[in-house]
Amino acid sequence: MAKFLFRFIRVRLLHRSKKLVTMLRNEELRKDKTSFGIVDAQSVQNADTAEAKGYDAGKKVSGIKRHIVVDTQGLPHALLVTTANVTDRNGAIEMITLNLDNLSSVRKFLVDGGYSGENFANTVNDICGAEVEVVKRNELHTFVVLPQSWVVERSFGWLDKARRLWKNCDRTLHNSLQILIFAFIAIFIKRF
Repeated sequence: MAKFLFRFIRVRLLHRSKKLVTMLRNEELRKDKTSFGIVDAQSVQNADTAEAKGYDAGKKVSGIKRHIVVDTQGLPHALLVTTANVTDRNGAIEMITLNLDNLSSVRKFLVDGGYSGENFANTVNDICGAEVEVVKRNELHTFVVLPQSWVVERSFGWLDKARRLWKNCDRTLHNSLQILIFAFIAIFIKRF
């Protein structure tokens, strides 16, 4: 019974957030689905109560990883929460596969250097027919804003304002995803 209830709540939350994203896009005179997606991932440290744990060696964080696809307005079109040991590429492929209905109109994904590789680009092209553009930093020791990549970082900044998302305290990845959706819904409501 509890699994059914959680699945029902998740489906209802996803449905509501999709409706809100569509309303906000239509308000800006845009189509319901985006044709350009920006992909990134964020590692978050776990609290002691969390059951699902992994270690992200690149960021030196033990916890979870939030994968996200946003449009040029910073509105989410796909979300996924995994353990931190899942690579950015594998998490992005899983997220795109699970959210094909939302990403069916996407023709190009913009990613950072963590997603580079011909295998990743070919896999994404096979899954949804979209092209992958990797944006890399040319200068290593100077700060440079990457073109349009800042939009997904701004979305993560919006999420950082939610106290519940500073650290992962949820026992399961499913609950972490629900809290992530709740945070985005709160952001949408404030935008009206």
